[in-house]
Amino acid sequence: MNPIGEIVFVMSADDKKAFTAYLTRRNKRLKVQNINFFKLFETDDTDTLKKKFGSGKNNDAYHALRKRVYDALVEFMANRAFEVDTSDEHEVLKLLVVSRVFLEYKLYKTAFKCLAKAEKKALPLEQFSLLNEIYHTQIQFAHLPGRPALEETIRRFNANRQMLHAEQQLNIGYALLRRELAEIYHNGKVVNLRALIGETIETLGVSLNEILSYKSLYQILFIANEFASINSDFSSIEPFIERSLAFTEKKEANRHLYYHIYVLYFIANSYLRNRRFDKALSYLDQMHDQMQLKQQKYYARFYHRWALLRALTLNYSGKAEEAVQVVQQALSKHRKGDTTDINDLWLCICIIYVQKSDKTAFKYIRLFGHSDSWYEKRMGMDWAIKKALVEIILHAEFDNTELALQRIKAFRKRYSKYLTEVKEGRVLNYVQLVEHYLLKPEAQTPEIVMERLGTGTDDALGSDIFVLRFTGWLIAKVSKKPVYETILSLTQGN
Repeated sequence: MNPIGEIVFVMSADDKKAFTAYLTRRNKRLKVQNINFFKLFETDDTDTLKKKFGSGKNNDAYHALRKRVYDALVEFMANRAFEVDTSDEHEVLKLLVVSRVFLEYKLYKTAFKCLAKAEKKALPLEQFSLLNEIYHTQIQFAHLPGRPALEETIRRFNANRQMLHAEQQLNIGYALLRRELAEIYHNGKVVNLRALIGETIETLGVSLNEILSYKSLYQILFIANEFASINSDFSSIEPFIERSLAFTEKKEANRHLYYHIYVLYFIANSYLRNRRFDKALSYLDQMHDQMQLKQQKYYARFYHRWALLRALTLNYSGKAEEAVQVVQQALSKHRKGDTTDINDLWLCICIIYVQKSDKTAFKYIRLFGHSDSWYEKRMGMDWAIKKALVEIILHAEFDNTELALQRIKAFRKRYSKYLTEVKEGRVLNYVQLVEHYLLKPEAQTPEIVMERLGTGTDDALGSDIFVLRFTGWLIAKVSKKPVYETILSLTQGN
């Protein structure tokens, strides 16, 4: 999407109206095209844009006009953020800025009152960086009348500095791990994530047991979830979940809405992956309630992600029809969602239809129109591999044996080396078992499948739920039992 289009997409109706008025006030000539140009982006009228500016001599004029509108948009949105944002963080920042103005004009008493008010607002927000600036300003001007006690201010400054340092170290660790995860998922980099997390935490002196704020809790849960996902073992992060719940119970969440919504998402995801479906649904309900707050400020941002997790939870709770409804509603209600979220929803509903032996699955698999390379870079290697496995299973489910065998051959050619390097030979083993089933179905039994996968029945029940959906399909086929019921028997321990 064009940069202007991206900004326009996140603007509210009031923002667009105010920006048009802003351009009108700035225009010194009557025949200025910036407002009409903006309206074409507002209505997503790309055809008119191409006709009006798409050729030869108009090309330079188009780029000049686009740059002017883009610069005006950035300036407007920056000013708009301070005008309409009533968040406590902005209030603290405004008080800090105005206190420094008052100090310049020697309004010392008023300035120190503003700083005291800013500190009072910043403390419950856990805004350590803003508090650092507040204390720094108080200390810098401690020689002036009306200032607070210097010794007490220094004590608070030092205590806050320790919290700020711990937060900064965690933030650096989080950034380093996110960068490596991007390399793992999107570029196929082979990394020992377990060792990497341990080394990063040790080098930076980060304690994952010390939760400083909702932001730090979000970062810790993100790292924990990625670690559990890589190892397909969400039971290992249950202590983090317990500490998270204890933290959220004693903290006011409304002041940290964005991170609180994310924390609820991570908690719900952990309970889903540990097959505690009632708990997962309970926290998804709480997440949805939080998404409604502050005039649904974060609703659109989290809606597709919430819908995906809810659909998965319902599906593995034995409510596949409700899961389908959730996905269909999400896809129809918010068509302009994030590409990653939309692809996740398409793959989710495709899997649900496959497990129900419903050929509607083909409708959704055909929506994946990009190349394997595109999905590997955009969605990640693990996701692309899952999609390829679903395609194999889909053709096998509906007796398209030749197509399924062709997909298996292509899968091995593309992913064998990578899966071997990351020590995920069980995936290749699984694909081989599917191939054996297609070629000699009568020679396969549930016992052979379980033995070849390296798991006994009890061990399989302890496996990650997303692993069980593939294992369950193959066991169902060799057992000649319904797929969905077999998957449920594994995921619910029946």
